[in-house]
Amino acid sequence: MIQNILSNSVTKFASKWVVLVIDVLTVSIAFVLAYCIRFNLSFDFEINKLLVQLPIVTIIALISFLFIGSYKGVVRHTGVRDIYNIFNAICLASILMISMVLLNREVSILNNFTIPLSIIIIHSLLSFIGLTASRFIFKSLYTNLMIRNLKVTKNVIIYGAGESGILTHNALTSSSKGIIRVVGYVDKDDKKSGKHINGVKVYNEKELTENFILEKNINEVIFSMQNIKSKKLRKLVEGLVDFPVQVKIVPPVDDWINGELKVSQIKQVQIEDLLDRAPISIKNSKIENELKGKTVLVTGGAGSIGSEIVRQICTYDYKSLIIIDQAESALYDLQQELKQNGFHNFVPIVSDVRDKNRLNNIFDEHKPNMVFHAAAYKHVPLMEYNSYEAIKINIAGTKTVADLSIAHNVEKFVFVSTDKAVNPTNVMGASKRIAEMYISCMQQQKKTKFITTRFGNVLGSNGSVIPLFRKQIEKGGPLTLTHKDVTRFFMTIPEASQLVLEAGAMGEGGEIFIFDMGESVKIFDLAKNMIKLSGLNYPDDIDIKITGLRPGEKLYEELLANGENTLPTYHKKIKISKVRDLNYVDVRSRIDELCITNMFFNGNTVKLMKKIVPEYVSNNSELCELDEKNKNEKSDKSTLKIVQS
Repeated sequence: MIQNILSNSVTKFASKWVVLVIDVLTVSIAFVLAYCIRFNLSFDFEINKLLVQLPIVTIIALISFLFIGSYKGVVRHTGVRDIYNIFNAICLASILMISMVLLNREVSILNNFTIPLSIIIIHSLLSFIGLTASRFIFKSLYTNLMIRNLKVTKNVIIYGAGESGILTHNALTSSSKGIIRVVGYVDKDDKKSGKHINGVKVYNEKELTENFILEKNINEVIFSMQNIKSKKLRKLVEGLVDFPVQVKIVPPVDDWINGELKVSQIKQVQIEDLLDRAPISIKNSKIENELKGKTVLVTGGAGSIGSEIVRQICTYDYKSLIIIDQAESALYDLQQELKQNGFHNFVPIVSDVRDKNRLNNIFDEHKPNMVFHAAAYKHVPLMEYNSYEAIKINIAGTKTVADLSIAHNVEKFVFVSTDKAVNPTNVMGASKRIAEMYISCMQQQKKTKFITTRFGNVLGSNGSVIPLFRKQIEKGGPLTLTHKDVTRFFMTIPEASQLVLEAGAMGEGGEIFIFDMGESVKIFDLAKNMIKLSGLNYPDDIDIKITGLRPGEKLYEELLANGENTLPTYHKKIKISKVRDLNYVDVRSRIDELCITNMFFNGNTVKLMKKIVPEYVSNNSELCELDEKNKNEKSDKSTLKIVQS
């Protein structure tokens, strides 16, 4: 019967007014018991005085409960905070009673009214015990009786026996969706080993072995350590991925809902959590001073990097933000997102950076002070055989925006480049390198300050390997990898965008800023870890298929070209590349020739690109023939010179 009553009430909380009535009754009963204890468990006292005092004590207790709000807690989730509120309410009631007794002795408001101080003290102790016990009795009944209606879902180990771990335990055990049994805590602190927290044993991290997991039938290991470094987390996770458990992580405290952890927020460890990218601080005083009161224009503003640059700019005190992109749907989504987040001082414009007349009107109308040029085609295999589009957007588009920036007296132009522009082996990389070179040519006019930023892959960007692997895992595999030894640099989109803004603020014109990408990551190892973190086994559940290098693809990416080195800046993650000197007149002339030639669909455009960028040597591509022809032509010329001499 009791179980049925509780079953009917499981979907709703007991009314706080019912709790208040029960608390008041408990205090009243405790007052009677206090008299009995005071008089040796007998009724050898004046009951008439008790009957006079009881209503007053009840009213004082009611006032205390209402003032402190101790009755508002959810009884079946009673915790330390609720007990603390009960203690405060009892203390307040005791103080009020003692004050009334002492005041009545002096002023005599109520004739012959007094309560022995010993009774008040005993009553306070009994009330606290009674109120606390009633809550835990109900909580115990709820747990033990209702638990039969809930399915045992999993056994869990919490990695971290600190405050975060304890709060995680509370969140898990308070979940009404099923029984989550916390088998124990794991902590590196030997002093905690063997002790119990909330009745749960603490184990040393050395005890977390495969035999331990199988013996205790562990389903999940939850990492609940705030501010844990990525390297440390990666090492710990890599030690678990071969075990038959899911590995999850508790989010940072700042991401908890209203400062309280919900079970739904405990997510499976993602591969991004294991890459050594430090969290960033969005607000930055140097960027704030640079953007304050200015009109900022962002091209490619709906793309991966462009949209994040827009989001971060929105947190500063700018005058106006112009967002340009040719992707209508993506731009609309960004517009709605910014509106929902309370940002209004921005103008989304559907436009193409190759349309000079349209861009000229935009520059003329809005008069931007600062331009962030992120619009580009960036997919290596696609651009390898679509050189017309690569040249048109990556080179001619950049040229158009740069020329208009000078014509309209833009203060700073920040160009978002890529590590694929370094010793390029593909059309896309070469087009970005030529765009960098054109930016350097424009800097010579000493009007607009032209700044280039260069970095590698960003996690989660359009076309990134990680989203691709996720989709392949969802479909049951296999994961496709171009080469077993291929490596890449990675950084998060917010971090990359932050550094672009930072470089734009510190740049004085003419610099190529190189971002610290950390250690390169072997993609084969990354693929294996993603499979294991998904709760699957490699190669039994999902295999990895080697497809061969794609046209123009490198095994290893570089951030510096041959002959370049770097200079430090005040920011430890940003360095300045010391590039080779260029013949600016000749380079600009050749770039102009390339853009004009491309307009007529001339097949010699890639050959011209190789002349502009001598280090551009195609790899694993049909365009390698052009390099062979160049070698043969050079060889023929050398032979001719020898014969002539």
